[in-house]
Amino acid sequence: MPVNRRQILSLAASATLLPALGHAQGGTPRLRRSADADVAFPQPGRRAWAEQVRHLNIALMGGENEADRLARFEGYRALMQETFGIPVRTLPASDYAGAIQAFDAKQVEIASLGSTAYAAAWMETKGGVEPLVVPEEDDGSIYYRAVMVARADSGIADLAGMKGHSLAWADPNSSSGYLVPRTALRRQGIDVNSYFSRTGFAGGHEQGVVAVLQKQYDAACTWASGLGDESTGFTRGNLRAMVEKGMLKMSDIRVIWTSEPIATGPITVRADLPAEAKEDLKLFFLALPKAHPDIYQQITRGPGTGYREGRHEDYEIFIEMRREEAAARRRRD
Repeated sequence: MPVNRRQILSLAASATLLPALGHAQGGTPRLRRSADADVAFPQPGRRAWAEQVRHLNIALMGGENEADRLARFEGYRALMQETFGIPVRTLPASDYAGAIQAFDAKQVEIASLGSTAYAAAWMETKGGVEPLVVPEEDDGSIYYRAVMVARADSGIADLAGMKGHSLAWADPNSSSGYLVPRTALRRQGIDVNSYFSRTGFAGGHEQGVVAVLQKQYDAACTWASGLGDESTGFTRGNLRAMVEKGMLKMSDIRVIWTSEPIATGPITVRADLPAEAKEDLKLFFLALPKAHPDIYQQITRGPGTGYREGRHEDYEIFIEMRREEAAARRRRD
């Protein structure tokens, strides 16, 4: 049954944005997790599927500068290349749209996408991508939150204080940096096109917060785990990463709005890869935290238990939300 507009707006700020826990129920297979004792890292060696997949290209999403991204993922790239015996390249993408277009053109095989970007990629490729695994938090949770942040000295203390002020979105294909906040605000009766003095895209999560610090915008939407000590940027997320890189002091900003939990986006692969390749890649990620904890920590930048298998049905609500956003845009036009 199609999801109607009222249902979408209601779901946008509810726990329905969270995927099912993945426990075996009836005929539903149990979703494997990094914490499972029987998950083993793939043995090194060239695979039979390498005749069909001559290389693996990994799109690295934005949120930090290109040099930092390449350096942070170099150990991961080298390990994957060593494990499967084929060339592996990391390709920085300027934004989610770049990664989505690369999937559509079959120029990349793997990318870590937010929930909304996964939905966009699935729609753009007509079902040509699928979730491989989903990151888990240290407490086993598989969600994060959108947060709106303003400068601590701005006098803006909450969402009501943002009326007539400027707001930076992160990326049009970001869940936390665009789609979920817009949908949640509409649900509260706020017309984002008139409530704020202006809105614009900063070009990424890190760029949005920098724009706030430099007084180019009064506030920005970004993502955080919502768990742990707020003074350190929470347990993980863009704020935590910026604090760790010395780009941000949490005392310089104030969190003025927080969303309901959002399902964590998956590490995504092309659906047309051989089944054996997808299984090997799935085991690579599931076993990575135990087999190579240093590389796991480097690419995740925060506490976590590892990964669990992903399912497309957990992201169908985001596909519906994108359709709702497109319908709302057509009505404005």
